[in-house]
Amino acid sequence: MAIRRQFNEAITRFWSIAAPVYDTEIVQQWVYRPPQDEMIALLTAHESRRVADIGCGTGILADRITREAQADQIFGIDLSEGMLAQAAARSATVQWRIAPAEQLPFDDGSLDAVVSTSAFHFFNQPAALREFHRVLAPGGFAAVATLSPRQQLPLQWLTANRLNPAHAPTPEEMRVLFTDAGFSVDDQHRVRRPAWTYLLSDLITVGRRD
Repeated sequence: MAIRRQFNEAITRFWSIAAPVYDTEIVQQWVYRPPQDEMIALLTAHESRRVADIGCGTGILADRITREAQADQIFGIDLSEGMLAQAAARSATVQWRIAPAEQLPFDDGSLDAVVSTSAFHFFNQPAALREFHRVLAPGGFAAVATLSPRQQLPLQWLTANRLNPAHAPTPEEMRVLFTDAGFSVDDQHRVRRPAWTYLLSDLITVGRRD
């Protein structure tokens, strides 16, 4: 736990500094918006009313959920004070919370949906998914978009380490992570991106709590 805490603190410091770059239009358009668009469509189709965005960053997706998916309650969860400061300026409707993905500030069965985009590689992934399952009501779902290379790459070997051994899981590994946490996997597919962004190989996995 001490090692994990050191890792979380390092990531938190980095994103507190990097928040303005993260928010730029070009970064959002080509890196973050495609998986966020898919999350909006998913939440809208399920008519989810109580939603948490885990690793919400500067709150772009959480803010969109309030306006486009018409959720009744939306929570943005992140460990970075710098990110959440920008998020709070973006929306007064979203309820912003500082918390780790592995210890969410919600009662058992209190949410309809949990989503996470472009942050899962920073989490203790088995612990985070168990926590997603805990806070969901029966019939609720968790949807995670995460890095998942189409083939094993040296970059993955470098970033998978004792702090985060499952940094960029394969589709098969993601399914195992979800089922081990108690989910039934309803859907899994690559994020739909323009062909020229092929190297941004991310994957969406959707698990349902029975």
